Amino acid sequence: MLTGKLVRLRAIEPSDAESIYRWIHDPEVGRYMTGDHPRSLAQLRKWGEERPVNKYENVVLGIESIEAGKLIGVVDLRDARPEIGRAELDIYIGETDHWDGGYGTEALKLMCRYGFNVMRLHLIALWVVAENERARHVYRKVGFVEDGRHRECHRGPDGQYHDMYLMSLLEPELND
Repeated sequence: MLTGKLVRLRAIEPSDAESIYRWIHDPEVGRYMTGDHPRSLAQLRKWGEERPVNKYENVVLGIESIEAGKLIGVVDLRDARPEIGRAELDIYIGETDHWDGGYGTEALKLMCRYGFNVMRLHLIALWVVAENERARHVYRKVGFVEDGRHRECHRGPDGQYHDMYLMSLLEPELND
């Protein structure tokens, strides 16, 4: 378990399915997500029960508020490749009452520190929708830099296409 002042990162449990189901069906939470096809609560419960063990290539952790004692989001490092020391990061805070409280920033720092120290990554990359200024602000605050812009590659729930930024972080750039 990775613990900070506000959050602890922990393995996903089957009992987390209800929260994740609620978040992925919340238009405000899912506004900038690149999702897949709709999933039922039963499918998410099955996913939680049969989820593969976290391993180098794919580490998925729940973000738990220490004060509230409940799951508030998810963070992962995926597509990790030891031969090049690179992985991609995804993060979201699903509980909107925990937005703008520093929870995402701390979870991001904890996961990046884990990636650099434990997984021995050299670079962590992520994609973010250009209009998602809240997320871009947090990523820059942690030390991520914008590497490039991919034009109209994200189709939002509004049916409109949006640009996305590729951002990356090297270990010495992490602002603790």
